[in-house]
Amino acid sequence: MEDLEIERLCLALLDAANDKDSLVQEQVRKSLLTLGNHQPDKILTMCQDYLVKHHKLILGHRIVILQTIEMVVTSKIDTVSYPKIKSMISLASDEMTKSKDVVPDWQQAASNILVSIGNKYINDIMEEILSKFQPGILPHFFVVQTLSSLSESNVYGMVPFLNAILGTMLPMLGMAKQDNMKWVFSSALGHFSESILEYLANLDKAPDPTVRKDTFSSEIYAAYDMLFNNWLQNREAKLRLTVAESLGPMAQLMPHDKLEEQLPKLIPAVLSLYKKNPEHYIISKSLCQILEAAVNMGSRVLEMQLDNLLSHVHQQACTPVDYTNLPTVKNHNEILRCFSILATTFPDRVLVFILQKLDNSNERNRMGTLAILRHLINSTPSIMETKKSLVLSSIRQPLQDSSNKVKKMVLQVISAMAHHGYLELEGGDVFVRYIIQHCALPDDINRTFKQTDPEEISNESLRSMCENTLHLFTTTVGRMTDVLWPNLLSFLTPVQYTNAMTPLCKSLILLGNKKKLAKDENFIINFNEQVNLPSPYVLLTRLLVNASFPFRGRGRGIPSLNLLNVMAPNIHPEAEKSCETEIPDLVKYLEETTEETIDAKKWEDCLLEFLSKTLVTISDDKWTSTLAIEMVGYLTSYNTFLDEKNFFYKCIGVTLRQCYNKDVVRKQLQEILLTARHNDSLEREGIAAGIGLCASKHLDDSLGKLEDFGKSEAFKKASGIFGLLKDKNDVDIEKMKSTLILCYGSVTLFAPEDQILGRIEPDILRNISKHFNTKVLGIKVETKDLTMKLSLIKSIGQIAQAISICTQRQSYNFTRKQELLGVMMDFIKSEAAESLKTPVRQQAMTTCSHLVKLEPILNENENFSMIENSLNSVFSIPPLDSEKTKDEELLDVQNFETLYADTFTALQDLLKNVLSRDLSPDGLQNIFKHIESWLNSPRETEREKATRLTSELLDFYLENLVVKNMVTFNNLGALLGRLAPRCSDPHRVVRKEAMDCIYTLLYIQLRYEGFALDYKDEGVESLITLRDKLDNPDPTVLYRTCSELTKIISKRLPQQQLSTLIFMLFEGLVDSQPNCSRASSVVINTLLKTRGAGLQEMVPEVLEVLHIRLQVITEEQVKVAVGQSVLILATQHLQTVVNTLISHPLPFDNWTCEMWLALGADSNLASQIMELIIEKLNVIVPYVEKKEFLLKSGMTKVATNQPLAMTCALREIMLNGKSADAVLGIFPQLFSALLVRLGSSVGVQLPKDINSNSINQEKRLFSKPPVSLDVSGVAVEALRILLARAQLDDVVKPLDEEGAWEKMKDPQQHTKGITVLARAMAKHAGPRLPGIVENLCPSLSNIYECQRITVTAFFSELLNHHVVSELMMMDMLMNNMMERISDPCSTIRMLSIRGLGNIAVGSPEKVNKYAKELLAAMSSGMEEKDDPDKQITLEAMSGLSKILDYLDRKNVQLLVVYIFMKIKPFLESENDDIRSAAITLLGNLSRFGAGEPVFKDQLHNVLVSLLLHLNDPSTDVVKACKFAMRVCAPVVGSDQITTMFQNHLHEDKGLHYGEFINDLTKYIIQDFPAMLNFYHITVIQFFKSNWPEVRASAAMFIGFLLGNLPEEYFSHMNMGNITKGLVLLLQDPEPLVRAKAAEAMGRFNQF
Repeated sequence: MEDLEIERLCLALLDAANDKDSLVQEQVRKSLLTLGNHQPDKILTMCQDYLVKHHKLILGHRIVILQTIEMVVTSKIDTVSYPKIKSMISLASDEMTKSKDVVPDWQQAASNILVSIGNKYINDIMEEILSKFQPGILPHFFVVQTLSSLSESNVYGMVPFLNAILGTMLPMLGMAKQDNMKWVFSSALGHFSESILEYLANLDKAPDPTVRKDTFSSEIYAAYDMLFNNWLQNREAKLRLTVAESLGPMAQLMPHDKLEEQLPKLIPAVLSLYKKNPEHYIISKSLCQILEAAVNMGSRVLEMQLDNLLSHVHQQACTPVDYTNLPTVKNHNEILRCFSILATTFPDRVLVFILQKLDNSNERNRMGTLAILRHLINSTPSIMETKKSLVLSSIRQPLQDSSNKVKKMVLQVISAMAHHGYLELEGGDVFVRYIIQHCALPDDINRTFKQTDPEEISNESLRSMCENTLHLFTTTVGRMTDVLWPNLLSFLTPVQYTNAMTPLCKSLILLGNKKKLAKDENFIINFNEQVNLPSPYVLLTRLLVNASFPFRGRGRGIPSLNLLNVMAPNIHPEAEKSCETEIPDLVKYLEETTEETIDAKKWEDCLLEFLSKTLVTISDDKWTSTLAIEMVGYLTSYNTFLDEKNFFYKCIGVTLRQCYNKDVVRKQLQEILLTARHNDSLEREGIAAGIGLCASKHLDDSLGKLEDFGKSEAFKKASGIFGLLKDKNDVDIEKMKSTLILCYGSVTLFAPEDQILGRIEPDILRNISKHFNTKVLGIKVETKDLTMKLSLIKSIGQIAQAISICTQRQSYNFTRKQELLGVMMDFIKSEAAESLKTPVRQQAMTTCSHLVKLEPILNENENFSMIENSLNSVFSIPPLDSEKTKDEELLDVQNFETLYADTFTALQDLLKNVLSRDLSPDGLQNIFKHIESWLNSPRETEREKATRLTSELLDFYLENLVVKNMVTFNNLGALLGRLAPRCSDPHRVVRKEAMDCIYTLLYIQLRYEGFALDYKDEGVESLITLRDKLDNPDPTVLYRTCSELTKIISKRLPQQQLSTLIFMLFEGLVDSQPNCSRASSVVINTLLKTRGAGLQEMVPEVLEVLHIRLQVITEEQVKVAVGQSVLILATQHLQTVVNTLISHPLPFDNWTCEMWLALGADSNLASQIMELIIEKLNVIVPYVEKKEFLLKSGMTKVATNQPLAMTCALREIMLNGKSADAVLGIFPQLFSALLVRLGSSVGVQLPKDINSNSINQEKRLFSKPPVSLDVSGVAVEALRILLARAQLDDVVKPLDEEGAWEKMKDPQQHTKGITVLARAMAKHAGPRLPGIVENLCPSLSNIYECQRITVTAFFSELLNHHVVSELMMMDMLMNNMMERISDPCSTIRMLSIRGLGNIAVGSPEKVNKYAKELLAAMSSGMEEKDDPDKQITLEAMSGLSKILDYLDRKNVQLLVVYIFMKIKPFLESENDDIRSAAITLLGNLSRFGAGEPVFKDQLHNVLVSLLLHLNDPSTDVVKACKFAMRVCAPVVGSDQITTMFQNHLHEDKGLHYGEFINDLTKYIIQDFPAMLNFYHITVIQFFKSNWPEVRASAAMFIGFLLGNLPEEYFSHMNMGNITKGLVLLLQDPEPLVRAKAAEAMGRFNQF
């Protein structure tokens, strides 16, 4: 290759080096670098010459070339010749200094070259640089910058030169007037200083180990003098910052005496920079270096600067640190290092300064000061050792700070102090208290954070930090053990630490166990000496009450119990036994439950039982009495914790129960009643429970104290009319009375059974009545106070329970029962009907439930009224979301749901107790008559309530039923009629409850029939399986389930109740719930089939009623079910129905469709109707052509009425699954008729007067206007239904997947849809095809072109499948296709050629039989003139490709070259499909060209085209190329190429094109050297291809070809044309092409 061509290529690359596309630009650089790596001198020369020649080159372009030079030099520094190195140094130096002005990007690129070379040739570089760094002359900016960069990149090479450089540079400093020159000098001096320091620090590695610091000291000081005195105060911030940055390392090189002299000026100057510059890290780093130098030399003047220094550095320490911003983090660390450096020399002054700053309450100031203190405690422990007491006394002030951010810093300081022994000293307990206080922080419920402050700390986060710190002190800081034990106990009992109980208990457990295991004498505490600790009585109380709500306070229950176990020996010597036995079981229970699953009542009982057992185990009445007294004294601590206080009262009751000292009992009861906060409901209930527990052993004392309290001064103050008018803010007498009323009820319930009955009416009820009713002027006035109501209700209920328990042993007639029931009913009726705000209903019904059990029995009217009021009161409550009121007392969702559930349970219990008093069908009916109206309520919630309640009552009835005589269960039919439709209710709960009711009803019937209670009926038991099916909301499943249910009911239902049941079910057809209407119809139909023989005379009347129902029922499935009823009743009257339906208006109404559907159920009749319709469809005109607009040309196809109506009828009939046999019987006729009908419907419009001849027009006047009817859509839908009904799902599936149905309706895609249909039929319905083909053949000669197209498309695809030959249809179809080749319609001609080509796929064995006809047809297709879109040509080539695979050589051999020449022009066709077909045909033709020299030559002519089209934008073309080259490979004449093609060119595999072409060109060079000239000329022709991908591939091909070319073949190449072509490609509009051209040029490295 001539040098001229090399230069031409390089010049082209250099020209393109500044391409606008970054990828191209990058590829150009890679190519230049590749060429440079092989011939660095040559490329560097070219780059140099280019720059020299183009002295006006735009800057960006110039920079790219300089960067390329740097890349080559960096990569090949060891192989570039020395002369070229010298040349590059000269070039870079000139480029760098050519312009006196500073042009950063350009000159930096040149400087980088010098720095890169300087890593090896430092002496040459320094010679060049120093030539431009002359004394007395101000150097170029980048000369200094390059020296600076060299000192960074080559420390050991540069330091020996620095003395001389500094000597030359120092006089220049005064000459620098421009800020940029000052900046570069400053930066260089800083880098020089850092290099010297690095050199001195690593003298063992240095080339000259004799170098000393004082070698540079005087020069550095002289430079310092200029920088500090002249430049540091410059206005330019960047310069000031760079000077400051350099002063740090320079200070470490200055002579000690000079530094000492300068410090008084230097330090203030550096500190002043903080205000002038935002980038503080650089200043802090420099300051740190200066301070380090001063301290290391033992500076005396530093102390004089200390105050000013500390003030400024402290200010920096108080600057907030942004941990996402690295410079601010680095600055903070440098500042802290400054304090460490200063503290080593001036510990007292530094510490006093810091501790004084703690008094400043500014948040930022205090946080910074605490950070410094923490750092000093951790980093200078030896210095801080003697300052501990001072630190402890000085840090108290920050403890009062309210900022959470400050608190976090305080916590970190405390943690550091703990690790270094501060907290063991006097005053250390204050910091422990601080941590405990913040372990008790509440959650941030109402706290709002500043959105601009991401560092804000929530209470939760701070609390978590404190908990972790406390745990850390307990577990890992061993010296803290004696600080914490037992002092932490003092924090257990104050209520302000309640929220800290969990971490506090955990720490105490760890500490206690540690002491216990070590047998430390300090484990047992002397509470008499440790007066600051709580007593053991209070400890026991506190931990037990803590455990009552075990999941509060972040799960305090288990830690409290475990601590109680650990502390047991300290509480009482005997308590340890009880605790060790009981507490593990209590803890295990808690571990197995959660806050949601725990049974609160059971847990409370367990704790009270534990307390009781512990007191029995201790068995010390004096100790127990003291415990009771201290408990009562500790009560007030829980005034803000009402739940816990409620439990506390019960603990007191258990303790008093175990107390034998009557005086103590009476005194404590009095104390409780007098000090109680009666306004709190929880406290009232707790008092009542506690006194009740006490009364179980001290009944007389308890009643006596209650009566005394009722007569006390507190009550007397509120007596009379003036008491009623008092200010409500005074002590509320009503609440005190409520407490007493509750206490009486609780005492009655807990009192001994043998003592209480005689005292209920004379003592207890009398006192309750006295307190509940107030006399004003002798008139009794009932209170309206809610609290009093609830107290009375609960108390009466407890009294009734107590009586019920007692009457199990003795009879008792409760004379005041009716009176109390009346009071309860009044309470229920007084509640608002549409809301649930109070528990009055629930508690009143619960009390009624207890009262109903007692004697005497209620009469019928009393029962009726009670049930009616109770039911209405509960059922009328709407769901919470429908409440419209905004009343502030409205309960939230959770409370509402809980209250409602309790209320409903109370109603159930009441009704069960009523039913138990009259367990008979009449008794059941007396209750059910109140419920049945709610069963079909439109409200889901009311239906659910009704079914749930009915189910509960029926279960109760069955469980308690005792049948002594054979009795008729006379309400079975009515109950079933109401409940059966509910089994299909939309609400799952209603469905399942209804099924449960029916299950129970049938067993009740069996019990009445005499079967035993444990008898299991197989039919009834099967309802359990049916019930599970009701979980599935699928209507089909529910439909079937109802049917099965009816069969079971039918077997068990007595005949005399059938009419009642059916009557009820007819009402159910119009149920408010559509699902239940459907269920009614299912049950009706099933009953009609099984037991309706006696109802035949009603058929005409029922038929008319059902027809009318069809028009008003909106639920589709109910209509279907009614249609089945019609079929059952009207089978023998079908002909009249058909005659009516066929003339119904189009489109058919819904009820008409239902009728057609019903007709399809009879297979024989359906067959007769369908044959009649087919016969008419074949003779009636499918459409007429009309001129739609007079002024416009062209005709419009308009459908005729009757064929359209018949198509609709076929569709509806076939929708019925029972029409399958009829459909299968005449499938070929049906399929053919619908296919031809479909062809006649595509593109056809509806007539405007579609219903002009229809009957029932008057009915249509009142119906909705007809919806739009799609003519072709009806045919497609009918065809689809036909296939489905014929069980050809495998045919339908591909039609659905490929969207064939829509294609069939589209005139543009109709043939594609028919092709998919034919393919599916051939694959999955072969045996049905002969009859179909026979029925379709006459349509090919039809006058309707649309029908011929449809049938030809169908036949064409059939020929693609072998089933045609198997069924002996080949000749018939072949003849039909040959006839259609001359059809006047081009679409039909194209389809016929496609079909003939398909023979090769479907019946390859027939190809040679029809060889002559097939070749003639394909040849004529390729020569088709009337083919503007080349579709016929495309089909001919595709078909010929197929048949060539099976033709004998003798039939084709003479035509091979002829065909090849025919297809060659199509290889570069712009149509992707034609291009793909031509290439595929070429591949198939290769079989007949093997051994033919002419064919081989022709193949080499197109091989380049095929190779380049492997990157074609069309994937189909790529696949075709791979196929063609793979099958043509043996003909090419190279074993290596053949193997390569066959291994790599697979259609379904990817191809790495670059690697493939690279390998291929090697084989072409090796096997076809004589054709190299031809190949490269051919490739160059593709440089002008229409496709960018092909142009790019051509560039790659030529690149690899030349890159692999041995030297002896260079002469075969026309390098001028190649270079010219690639250069042009490098200017291509497509970036891809330009990039590949550049890449190709990079392959030329060997030339």
